[in-house]
Amino acid sequence: MILARESNPEREVVITRLIDVPRERLFRAWTDPVHLMKWWGPHGFTVPVCELDLRPGGAYRIVMRGPDGTDYPVKGVYREIAPPERLVMTDNCSELPEQWHDQLNPGRDRVAGRPALETLSTVIFEQQGERTKLTIRSLFKSASLRDAMVGMGRIEGWTESLEKLESLLAPEKAA
Repeated sequence: MILARESNPEREVVITRLIDVPRERLFRAWTDPVHLMKWWGPHGFTVPVCELDLRPGGAYRIVMRGPDGTDYPVKGVYREIAPPERLVMTDNCSELPEQWHDQLNPGRDRVAGRPALETLSTVIFEQQGERTKLTIRSLFKSASLRDAMVGMGRIEGWTESLEKLESLLAPEKAA
């Protein structure tokens, strides 16, 4: 099933990377919790929790742990799973630490709780010869939320995560 996806450059972040593995292997690295725990998150981060209910309507929860011991949980719901070509899911950041929410939205009303900061992410896996073109599209509720997330390192975080993913999947070099 293909879901309509709104394209809005003012509210979207698109990250593209060419990875030297077949898309089936790359798709598996995104959908197998054992693999995902090894590469998700920027350098120096670990993933102590990775729960995936890989079906449309199924929930996921991933907890990244920073070098200082702070946990950064993200959760969401899978909207579409089309192996090995596409994943569509929501990303809900409401469980991130208070300090993170304060940095994102200075002067926020703490009594109102933490906002979901929900995005819609589409991950596309396109086979190109022996390699796979990976495209991650994140659609935010507003341009200001997108700008704030980019300002807090969203692109750098994904870049480092994908570097870890590539290292994990890289074929062993002959000595």
